[in-house]
Amino acid sequence: MTPAEIGTKLIELVKAGKAHEAIETLYAPNIVSVEAAAPPGQSPEVTGITACLEKGKQFRERMEVHKQDADGPYPHGDRFAVVLRYEVTPRASGARTTMSEVAVYTVKDDKIVREEFFYSM
Repeated sequence: MTPAEIGTKLIELVKAGKAHEAIETLYAPNIVSVEAAAPPGQSPEVTGITACLEKGKQFRERMEVHKQDADGPYPHGDRFAVVLRYEVTPRASGARTTMSEVAVYTVKDDKIVREEFFYSM
């Protein structure tokens, strides 16, 4: 699959609430995931599918996700970008809010090998 085709599939799965399935099927086993920032005591960079799934689990433990949406993909060579938007309630504060981020994915051998997230804090 081309990066654009992988991006289209990723967006379909995110919109369907199946981000875990995207990780399990579209990511390389040694995927590198890089956040703009990390929660206290955690690294902004993790490696591997298991670590990515755990990162998502920890996010859902901190946030109640009411809605998620994605636009794109916006392809560029072996990469593509996606705009992600979430309507969430942080469990610590209880104040519902909207979050958005840009994710850039790098593809090699028909799998996502790197994801980088860009957002304001």
